[in-house]
Amino acid sequence: MIETHAHIYDPKYAEDFDAMLNRAWDAGVSQIWMPNCDSTTIAPMLEIADREPERCLPMIGVHPCYVNENFESELRLVEEWLGKREFLAIGEIGMDLYWDKTYRAQQEEAFLYQCQLAVEHNLWIDIHSREAFHEVVALIEKFGNPELTGIFHCFTGSLDEARIALDLGFKLGIGGVATFKNGGLDKVLPHLQPGDIVLETDSPYLAPVPHRGKRNEVAFIDLVAQKVADLMQTTKSELVAATTATALQLCNRQVNS
Repeated sequence: MIETHAHIYDPKYAEDFDAMLNRAWDAGVSQIWMPNCDSTTIAPMLEIADREPERCLPMIGVHPCYVNENFESELRLVEEWLGKREFLAIGEIGMDLYWDKTYRAQQEEAFLYQCQLAVEHNLWIDIHSREAFHEVVALIEKFGNPELTGIFHCFTGSLDEARIALDLGFKLGIGGVATFKNGGLDKVLPHLQPGDIVLETDSPYLAPVPHRGKRNEVAFIDLVAQKVADLMQTTKSELVAATTATALQLCNRQVNS
């Protein structure tokens, strides 16, 4: 399995980091993809990437919740890092209108700027869109470059929204919400194909049942995979094969360019 979105550099893992990683490998995880948040998370993320260069792969970007009056300097730093080393993707980027709308215009500008960086560096984007799905879609359409692709991370929308994202050439990141009784994905996933999605946990957030409300960790992706397979009426092994192939197709963009 490929874990496509986990903040394993989070301080919540400070006391048992090695054990947490070993549980992930034991659960069948082959790679962990790490989204960045802002300048403060780059160093701890890259420390892990340098320690596990084949299995823990970093992204670079500015998370919308970290966009503020200093966002331009943060974006310059992202661009500088893109000139220093290889990254898996631009992420996580997008819009978040749930917590605070103060910097909405700056979030939009930051998103479009980072979409341009993705195209220039032949990378995909990892999208955060909380209470902002249609706003992000409008920005992607405004950007208007068919080369832009990626993942709608932590997708929890409707079937219509899923089809909009897929028609734009994006995949859906499915995590612990799929196991929630009222998460809504039971009405969406049965109508999709395994190749439409990738698996994630968003650790340390959104732990799946039966760990809901506790610290999430990468090994719990096994619970997500089983639930999603049940909803899609396929086997876990077939689902894992399909989602892993989809994830690797995103990675291979750089190789095949």
